[in-house]
Amino acid sequence: MSLDIADRDRFVRANTALLPAPLVPEIELHLATEALPLWQMTEEAMAEAGLPPPYWAFAWAGGQALARYVLDNPEIVAGRRVIDFAAGSGLVAIAAAMAGASMIAANDIDPFSHVAMRLNARANGVAIDVLETDIVGEPLAGFDLVLAADICYEQPTSGRVETWFRQLSAGGMPVLMGDPGRSFRPKSGLEKLAHYAVPTTRELEDNDVRSTDVWRFVQ
Repeated sequence: MSLDIADRDRFVRANTALLPAPLVPEIELHLATEALPLWQMTEEAMAEAGLPPPYWAFAWAGGQALARYVLDNPEIVAGRRVIDFAAGSGLVAIAAAMAGASMIAANDIDPFSHVAMRLNARANGVAIDVLETDIVGEPLAGFDLVLAADICYEQPTSGRVETWFRQLSAGGMPVLMGDPGRSFRPKSGLEKLAHYAVPTTRELEDNDVRSTDVWRFVQ
């Protein structure tokens, strides 16, 4: 199957199904029902176009854990201006909107993610703003809270983002992160807020359940 990157909306709809996130069944997302076919189909075409793999098509463990935490603790976001960084499918942003955030923005640099986030927000009856540029290093004036998940996969990206998160935290901006023990998760300066066993698939992970934590950056 060829990849029509000119019609991203149609591509996302054609290659996903609207399904509940396992740990967060209150939220339905446009998800790939089989990971490997979509990954293989898009890899070559997206590489040629300078685009990342289709991370937006999966409910990753860190995002599910953070979304669950937000829904179970709505006071974390209620009435606050929240940004979901590296949002992928928009799962965490949607959870924040459902939990009562006064304003919610979702940020990612992948144009297919922008489409998926808008479709997913619409499917769940919430409104989110989609920020499409690289915001790492920005002071995020106008926001009260940063949410992020599944960002500690590789260097140098993880190191760049960690430095930024620590700067934000030092300036008084709370930063919460969902992470299933990725290799480049910071080794210090984190406070564990919650732990979850997140159902996943062996197509994406090395187990059927991924042990996942929610963290807060501290000084």
